[in-house]
Amino acid sequence: MNIKRLMVPILTACGKLLKWLPEQFCVSMLAALVWLLAAGRGPRAGLRLLLKLNNQIYAFTGRLASDYDDGLHPKHRLMKYHDFFVDRLVPGETVIDIGCGNGALSYAMAERGKTMVTGIELNKASLLKAKEKFAHERLRYVHGDVLKDLPDESFDVAVMSNVLEHLPNRVEFLETMQKRLKPKRWLIRAPLYDRDWRVPLMEELGVDYRLDSTHYTEYTQESFAREMEQAGLGIVYREIRWGEIWSEVKMKDNSLTENSFIGENG
Repeated sequence: MNIKRLMVPILTACGKLLKWLPEQFCVSMLAALVWLLAAGRGPRAGLRLLLKLNNQIYAFTGRLASDYDDGLHPKHRLMKYHDFFVDRLVPGETVIDIGCGNGALSYAMAERGKTMVTGIELNKASLLKAKEKFAHERLRYVHGDVLKDLPDESFDVAVMSNVLEHLPNRVEFLETMQKRLKPKRWLIRAPLYDRDWRVPLMEELGVDYRLDSTHYTEYTQESFAREMEQAGLGIVYREIRWGEIWSEVKMKDNSLTENSFIGENG
């Protein structure tokens, strides 16, 4: 008999019962159960169990968080990362938002940044939501692959907000886009590997440490700078916030080196 199939009705029944119990009682009961399961396995196996469970809770939290904020993840308003992009734009500039997702950032750059924005997204469902919820007269959406489906035009600014880490050949991609789109600068937001001491511990124990299973990398400041260098780009501004790198980069010239930051925060 399939154990998972057997467990579904049991867990469903337990869930219906537990929702009527006081919150703190549920927390204490579940915490005690988890601790018994982890501590009884010894330090290494117990840590693996706890860290894998942590990954599941993180995923569950993200799903409910979007429902909590009417379909838009609350990180958009709590982290205020839209401000980083908007504040570094000049009204009238043309912007390409690569991997624009639900369109929330594209909309902010068009509305608050007073720029002409093109958002391109491979996921058709996400793009439909963007067109429905975040339409703007200075914003157009394109469905497809940025390497294949964009018209032959250039942009003042190229934006990648939590997108670069999803690509396998990042240096080659940046080089190709720089030649094709000819942006004067890039605004890039990406997750840090060294955001939490548990991340290297998870890697050491063979537990998936990535924030998303589709990430090909999560950066250190050094590895990010190295990839920008390899792509012929220099970092001219950088902030470290919320376990992420928020940076402005541009084509390198003699005034920029890997360790030369015009502006730095965090």
